[in-house]
Parts: sequence; structure tokens; C-alpha cells
Amino acid sequence: MADAVNPSTLDRATILAIVRDQLAEILEKSPDEIADDVPFTDLGADSLALIELVEALEEALSKYSAGFHIDDEDLEGLLSVRDAVNYVADKLQVT
Repeated sequence: MADAVNPSTLDRATILAIVRDQLAEILEKSPDEIADDVPFTDLGADSLALIELVEALEEALSKYSAGFHIDDEDLEGLLSVRDAVNYVADKLQVT
């Protein structure tokens, strides 16, 4: 198993890249096609795609914070890439 990455190496740009890359893979798009302020639904992401995104983010971010988890009750507030980035940054206390 890989060692955890130092959380201090995580910044908003890295979080944005992780969210975009994961969503792009799920939606079969290029990360460049995913603007941070466009609602997930406008990008073609349905509820199943959002669940896949949450699972992918939990896995990708667990190397920065062991056991990183997005609470189910927080999902309704995640409407865009920007929302997801802000949520992760707040949860991991990234400035």
C-alpha cells in the first residue's frame, strides 16, 4: 500500500485537478471541457455519476487524508466542480 501524501502538499489547484480529472473520466470528457462553475447536471452528470464521483474523490483524496469521506447529507450541496472543491478544501482545511 502506498504511503499517504503529506496533506500540506494539497492546495486548491490540486483539488480542482482531482475533481476535474475524476469527473472527466466518469463522463468520458476531457478535463478541459469541465468548467468549475457549470452545474453537474449541465455537464450531463446524473445522480449515479455523482455517486461515482464521490467514491472516486474519497479514494483519490484518501492519500492526503486517511479515511477521507464525503457525508451523504452533504451531497445535495455539491452542485458544481467549484462546490466540490470548496467542500473538500473546507473539510481538509486547505486555504
